[in-house]
Amino acid sequence: MSFFGSGSGLAMPPVVKNIIIINVILFAGTFLTTDVFNSDFMWRHLALFSVKSPLFEPHQVITHIFMHANFAHIFFNMFGVFMFGRILEQLWGSKKMLIFYTVTGLGAAFIHLTVNYIQMNSMLNLANEFSSAPSYTLFHEIVTRFGSRTGNYDQIMSFMQQWFYKPDDLSFIETGRGYVSEILYGNLNIPTVGASGAVFGLLIAFAMMFPDAELMLIFLPIPIKAKYFVPFYALLELFFGVAGFQWDNVAHFAHLGGALFGFLMVKYWKRNQFRIN
Repeated sequence: MSFFGSGSGLAMPPVVKNIIIINVILFAGTFLTTDVFNSDFMWRHLALFSVKSPLFEPHQVITHIFMHANFAHIFFNMFGVFMFGRILEQLWGSKKMLIFYTVTGLGAAFIHLTVNYIQMNSMLNLANEFSSAPSYTLFHEIVTRFGSRTGNYDQIMSFMQQWFYKPDDLSFIETGRGYVSEILYGNLNIPTVGASGAVFGLLIAFAMMFPDAELMLIFLPIPIKAKYFVPFYALLELFFGVAGFQWDNVAHFAHLGGALFGFLMVKYWKRNQFRIN
């Protein structure tokens, strides 16, 4: 994503600079522990897990903001921090920038965890129903809604197709129980990482402060005014979040959470003339 006409040069104010440095350090540390020392320590303790997961730890709502899955993930997030964060920090000052980034990052985690809690509750309720009265119908619903998060999805789908032709065959039940347990584990223990929620907060704040500035996606070089670009982008996030496509592993509601908290903070600050005591 590119921004034109800032007139602010490429200087990095302190908060933006330190955010980028911390993210790069943790990304390098994650690479070393995972690929060199073959340890999942940083993923296990610093990524964000569902509150229903045994792997959840309260501090993860903060630490996951500084973790990233791969080079492209950290590059585009830090590019967003650099492009929008430096301009907003120059406008607001470092103290406000730090508060804004932290609140939008936490807000993104809050919305993500809330939506995830509702989804996991639904999954666990279905699993309990299946445990009490196993049937093809319940198994089909569990697999259709939650099965794509497992490594054996194709195998599970093949098994479900076999069961479809013999729905009253009790011999399928025990294997079905095993697959349901696998689906539960796969969904409850998905790690969430990244600064995208906070970056979306920066993006919406930028659009509110500079509505006529032109933005464009790197892969779609068509300048669009921020006041049109950002709402369209938010609607796309909502669509993909609700659709929940099997191939989509992006935490769209975290993005929307960061945007929502960013919007509310800018509105509040504008009403109070950006005063912070």
